[in-house]
Amino acid sequence: MLRVLLRAMAGVLPLILLSSPVLAQGSSADGQSKAASCAACHGAKGKAVNAIYPNLAGQNEDYLALALRAYQKGERSGGQAGVMQAFTSSLSEQDISDLAAYYASLTPLK
Repeated sequence: MLRVLLRAMAGVLPLILLSSPVLAQGSSADGQSKAASCAACHGAKGKAVNAIYPNLAGQNEDYLALALRAYQKGERSGGQAGVMQAFTSSLSEQDISDLAAYYASLTPLK
């Protein structure tokens, strides 16, 4: 019984691995160079210039990447979602990973 199960899993496992999304590894150095347009609202070092925008410094990297993807796909609404959708529309998966890595690498604000 165990052999049958293992054989079945061996046939399915490669399909699972191939169908899983591949997430790019982010580079904080590259993210810093890509963050120029973000700085207008979120500040050069991730401290927002206005209280209506969130501070990004020290945020969780995975959360930031998920949020950027959600804006890009139109899955977030309200507030400044329209602005964020416009800014994220041309970002590649690598851009998103780099931006998330950059802001996560910054010292969180107190």
